[in-house]
Amino acid sequence: MSRHKKMDRRTRYTIEMIKEAFLTLVNQEPFVKITISEICRTADITRSTFYLHFSSITDLLNEVIDDALHLSCSSKVIEREYLKENESLLPVCQRVGDSPKYRHLLMDPDLSEYIVGRIKAHEHQYVVPEIIRKTNLPKDVAESLFTYMIYGSFAVNRLHHFSKDANWQRDMEILNHFTDAGYNSFGIGNGGGASN
Repeated sequence: MSRHKKMDRRTRYTIEMIKEAFLTLVNQEPFVKITISEICRTADITRSTFYLHFSSITDLLNEVIDDALHLSCSSKVIEREYLKENESLLPVCQRVGDSPKYRHLLMDPDLSEYIVGRIKAHEHQYVVPEIIRKTNLPKDVAESLFTYMIYGSFAVNRLHHFSKDANWQRDMEILNHFTDAGYNSFGIGNGGGASN
């Protein structure tokens, strides 16, 4: 049994080394230029070890993005009370961007669309029902608003390089005001449903 636990620890360590090597390379060059050979060299592993854990670079990318989104979920718990009144101040892409190790990934122009798609899939189950609750809009319309919010939030945060400076704060306050006004107008127009 202790041998099995040792093996699990070693496997986890190897997977983390591969992910760290990948993130190191993303900090140095665009994603499209990264090769499995480079990842193996940086992680000091063989190709067969890489393929033991990941089927491709895209598979590795997905796991790294999922790690980042899980990290943002744990911070979401801490911020939940604050976000009840300031929802757009810390959108998911900003929470991911709070970790320096993921910033270059988020800034890579070749990955933007892909990452936004992953964020959208991850947040859909939480945000769309909340939009419906606040606006009483049909699901398909709420999904369109959700898409607009995700892509817009990502674009604005990317414009600020996922850095929380004074200009970012100003823009987030404006976006928050804009979002609240939209929720309130739909809520009032549909017999309630908006709440702050």
